[in-house]
Amino acid sequence: MTRLTLVAMGASWGGLLAVETVLGALPAEFAAPVVIAQHRQSDSNDNMLVRLLDARCALTVCEAEDKQGLDPGCVLVAPPDYHLLVDAGAVALSVDAPLNFSRPSIDILFSSAADAYGDRVAGVVLTGANADGARGLAQIAERGGTAIVQDPEEAERREMPDAALRAAPEARVLTLAQIGPALVELAGAGVGSGS
Repeated sequence: MTRLTLVAMGASWGGLLAVETVLGALPAEFAAPVVIAQHRQSDSNDNMLVRLLDARCALTVCEAEDKQGLDPGCVLVAPPDYHLLVDAGAVALSVDAPLNFSRPSIDILFSSAADAYGDRVAGVVLTGANADGARGLAQIAERGGTAIVQDPEEAERREMPDAALRAAPEARVLTLAQIGPALVELAGAGVGSGS
């Protein structure tokens, strides 16, 4: 089985608690970098999301910067009002038009991750009130990557998990408590690299 070398995660409505739960289950020596697109207001430039997540997990959490490298044990969060894209070993930021009214767009993040990492990426769709991420998760699955969807029954808003499952019916449906351990199993700890 191909070792996971990147985790791409997307969340919207209710996403803070969901993302906190998943990241909180990952050890400091988690072997893959994590990139996150969380829908939030374009004027939320106070870095509160990053500070909250960083305080609640063993990984280093920071707001992504253009051309920043992808390193194991590091979580890069899309800044408000920027798309986050993945290249091999690094990320890029874009102010292209919103996709489905969203910037950052989960679909754009997932699509770029699928292009750059193929079967070495896991896409994780969490709670949300729209369909963002469904198309991108399907692309990850088509490239041989791992598709994971939060169990819609426990999501604060199930629209996004439901849409993801329609687009990628082969996705693994897991509770929040199961997602982190599943990622550790796929990526390992203390080995691997982000490129």
